[in-house]
Parts: sequence; structure tokens; C-alpha cells
Amino acid sequence: MQINGFALFASVLPLLALYFYGFASRLLDRSRPSLSALMNEQRFNWVTQAARRDTPLDAILSGNIMSSVSFFASTTALLILALFTVIGQLQEFLPALSSITFGPAYTEIDLQMHNVVLLFLFVYAFLAFTLSLRQFNHFCILLGALDHARPAPADEIRTIARINAMAAQRFNSGIRSYYFAIPMVAWFVSSWLAIIVTIGTIGLLLHREYFSNARWLVARITPH
Repeated sequence: MQINGFALFASVLPLLALYFYGFASRLLDRSRPSLSALMNEQRFNWVTQAARRDTPLDAILSGNIMSSVSFFASTTALLILALFTVIGQLQEFLPALSSITFGPAYTEIDLQMHNVVLLFLFVYAFLAFTLSLRQFNHFCILLGALDHARPAPADEIRTIARINAMAAQRFNSGIRSYYFAIPMVAWFVSSWLAIIVTIGTIGLLLHREYFSNARWLVARITPH
């Protein structure tokens, strides 16, 4: 059975966009810091203040963050299991999937390939969330190990803040995977729609990171 090359390209495009967005954002941050980059500076301020106080506030904040990451990791695991079910029983889902497609109908091999790519995307998201959870756990341990009886060295504060930033970066990678899952869902309607939604998703992410009101407000109080 022949593979539809254009449909395969439309399937893989969101994955490519996810990878190159992460690469391009690091280059853009050099000239215009993103919202995430600005928040990393605030993470340093957080750890600086946490080193001066001996209260449960920081433990509560860290716990709330880890709960959010854990929720996404668990949800992603369920989505992966659901995709395995769809791939294993595609013959039963084929009539329903074909009924929502505009233009030339996809073949079974097209749908198999697309679901495998979608599975790869969510596996990547799951790995990103679990690594983020592990790094936030390291952050909590290091934060709890601070000696409040003496001023914390700047290197120690910077290291703890960097661990927090690394965890947030992995979490953002997982969230971006969910964003780029939207054009993959649009693919079931049309390959062209998947390409259009991929471009729209890139624009949405760029706006939120570099031109949103949230970015403008944080930039006002964050040196950069």
C-alpha cells in the first residue's frame, strides 16, 4: 500500500516545528528575552528570599508546582495508552476517522503512520514532564537544605535557581507538545488544515512568549 507523501509531511511537520521552535527561541532570547527567560531571573529572586526566611511558604509553593507537573505527566500517560489502543484497533476506528476527513481519504497506512507520530509526540511530552518532576524534586531538596543561620553564598543560590529553571524548561517543553498536538488532531480533517494550524500555533507561542501583556508586565520589573 502506497504512502501519501504530503500527508506524511503534514503529520511530521508539528514535530519539526516543536524542535525548531525550541532552537529558535534560544536565539531570539539573545536579543529579546522571552517571558520564560525573564521568569528565570525571578526564580533567582525567589531562592534569594527563600534563603532569608524559615517558613513553610516555599514548601507550599514548590508543592503546588509539582502537583501541576504530576497532573500533566499522569494525563499524558493515559493519552499514550489510548493511542496504543487506537493503533492496535485501527480497523474499527477507520470508518469514524474517515467520516471527518475532507478531500482525498486517508489510507490505513496513512492513519497508522500519523498515529505513530502522534504517539511519539506524547511520549516526548511524558519524558519532559517526568524529567521536570524529578528536577523540581531536586530543587525542593536543595531549597530545604539551605542553612538559614548564615547568609547563603551567591553561587549556591544561583545553582538552586538554575535547577528550578531547568525543571521549568522541561515543563514548558511538555506544554508545547500539547500545543503542537492541536495541528496533529486537525490532520484528521485535512493535511492542509494541519499545516495551517501548525503555523498558527507557532505564531501563538511567539506572541505569548515575546509580545504578550504578561511578558510586558514581567519585563517592567525584571532587569534584562
